[in-house]
Order: sequence, then C-alpha cells, then structure tokens
Amino acid sequence: MRKYTDENNMELEQVICNKCGRQLRVENGILKEGCFAADTVFGYFSEKDGVRHLFDLCEDCYDRMIKEFAVRVSETEEKELC
Repeated sequence: MRKYTDENNMELEQVICNKCGRQLRVENGILKEGCFAADTVFGYFSEKDGVRHLFDLCEDCYDRMIKEFAVRVSETEEKELC
C-alpha cells in the first residue's frame, strides 16, 4: 500500500507491505529497499471484471509467496536498473 504527500505533488511518503504490514524504508520520496509492486486490472471472463488491484509486498513476503508456486518464477539478469 502506497501513500503519497498529496494528489498534486505525488511524492512517495510511505509504503506498507500488504501481507505482513511492515513499513518499508522511504527517504526523500524514494523507496530504499526491495518491493514487489502489483497493479492489474481484471478483464472479461473473470469474477472481477473491470476491478483494479494494487498492492505491495516486501521482499521477504514476496520470497515466501513464490516458494508456493507450482511453476518456478523465470529469472533473468538485468544490465540496467530503473
């Protein structure tokens, strides 16, 4: 869950893991630790047509989640980070 200073400035103020509730480190509007940010809109043929889900997971909760996957997550090494 992300909180911003205001609607016009949109400076990141706070990020909280939706799974464990831990507050992630944010300094000067910059997230300073690993975070999985999900943003998806469910389309037709789902039980959630047109519903958007937004959530954040700390790196520990993300790691626990993917350990339960039946098919492993595909990993590649990135040369440049955003």
